[in-house]
Amino acid sequence: MFVLVNCKTYPCDPVAVAEAAVEVAERTDARIAVAPQAPALERVADTGVETWAQHVDPIEPGSNTGATLAETVADAGAAGTLINHSERRLKLASIDGAVRAADRAGLESVVCANNPAQVGAAAALGPDAVAVEPPELIGTGTPVSTADPEIVEDAVAAAGSVDGSVPVLCGAGISTGDDVVAARDLGADGVLLASGVAKADDPEAALADLVDPL
Repeated sequence: MFVLVNCKTYPCDPVAVAEAAVEVAERTDARIAVAPQAPALERVADTGVETWAQHVDPIEPGSNTGATLAETVADAGAAGTLINHSERRLKLASIDGAVRAADRAGLESVVCANNPAQVGAAAALGPDAVAVEPPELIGTGTPVSTADPEIVEDAVAAAGSVDGSVPVLCGAGISTGDDVVAARDLGADGVLLASGVAKADDPEAALADLVDPL
């Protein structure tokens, strides 16, 4: 299972979260990555954790003031990037462009979607993975895998109908090991989470709780 911790803009120490992820990853088969804010990418990557960007723009090097260039993210040590998170939505053409930009820079890409229909459309763009995250459950502590398990199953089916090689992750409300196991049992290949780890008093204990049941 792939566990991707999104630090968002929470007032957490992303390096501490990354160091916790390194410790837990060494004693589990789970693949754990951390997505900090862009200015912290290099410091997080220096911990040795698999580092992801929260976003890249569909641009090439040039006159793009204020944008996030995929090559710059890669140079900072990132291995992948989220695209089209519910809190950073893009139009379809821009999603496609961001996936192409990630490919050009050698970054893995996970395209987020709100529902199974969008998952199918995202899978058609050729990302490395897609993720289903109902926005109404994000940050609630109520996991999609138990609140509406059909969404996860339908997302897996939707992606499979387009390209069976594209893994499906699920997010929104994931905070415990039971949530991760439930997601796996519904066919997901991994999970996205944020507050359950980034806002925890003890990120290492929170991560251990997530992956130990696996």
